Amino acid sequence: MLWWLTLILLVSVGALLYLRADQNRRNARELEEAQADARVTIERLGGQVYQLSPRNEAARQALADASERYNAAGGQIDRAGSPARARLAKQSAVEGLYYIRAARTAMNMDPGPPIPAIDGQDIAGQVDEKRTIAHNGRTVTASPTPSAGTPNYFPGGRVAGRPVPAGWYSEPWWKPALIAGAWGAGSVLLFTTLFAGMGGVGYDAQAFEDGSGEAAIDQNLADDQGGYDADPGFDNNGGYEHGSGFDSGGGGFDAF
Repeated sequence: MLWWLTLILLVSVGALLYLRADQNRRNARELEEAQADARVTIERLGGQVYQLSPRNEAARQALADASERYNAAGGQIDRAGSPARARLAKQSAVEGLYYIRAARTAMNMDPGPPIPAIDGQDIAGQVDEKRTIAHNGRTVTASPTPSAGTPNYFPGGRVAGRPVPAGWYSEPWWKPALIAGAWGAGSVLLFTTLFAGMGGVGYDAQAFEDGSGEAAIDQNLADDQGGYDADPGFDNNGGYEHGSGFDSGGGGFDAF
C-alpha cells in the first residue's frame, strides 16, 4: 500500500513540475513575441528620428520629443521582464511616431502611414479651432495646425490621469503635471477657458478633473506597473522620465 502512495506522490510532483515548466515556456515565448513586436516599432521610430532634419521651430520641438520617446522606449525594452513591460515600450515608441508625424506635418511633408491609437487618445479629443486665452498674466494659444506661435505638439492622451486634447500649443501647459505627476489648482480653470465649447473636445471641466473614463486603461498594464502614472506609457522608472530629457520648449512657465 505504501508503494502506491509513494508512486502517486511522485506522479503528482512530476505533473506539477511539468506544468510549471510548460507555463514558464509559454511566458518566455509570450515575452519574446512582445519584445520582438516592440522592437519593430522602436526601430521604425529610430529610423525616422535620425533621417529627418527640422526646418522650423515646430518641427524641431516635435523631433526633440520623438527622440525622447525613442530613448525612453529603448530603455524600457532593455528592462522589459514581462509582456506588459514590453507593450509599454511599444506604446512609448508609438507616441514617438506621432511626434514624427507632427514634425513632417510642420514641414509640409507627407505625414506618412496611419499610426495605431495610443491609450486615452480617443477620450482626450483634439483641438479643431484656434483659440487664445489669458491665464495667470500670460497668453496661451491652442491650434489645430503648427505655427511659429504654436510650436508645441501633443498627440492627445492622459497626463497625470487627466485628458489633454491633441493639438499644437504656444506652450506645453501640461508639462508641470507631467513632471510632478499631479495637476495644480489652476488647471481646471485653464482647461475651461481654453476648451469650453470647442467641438473637438467632447467633455467638460468636470470630466477633465475626474479623468474622463480613466477606468478604460488596460488593466494588465496597470497591474504590472502597480498603477498608472502621468500618461499612457509614461512612468517614473524608465517611462517618460518626468522632466528628464523632455524639452517641449515653452521655457519658464508656472505650475497651474
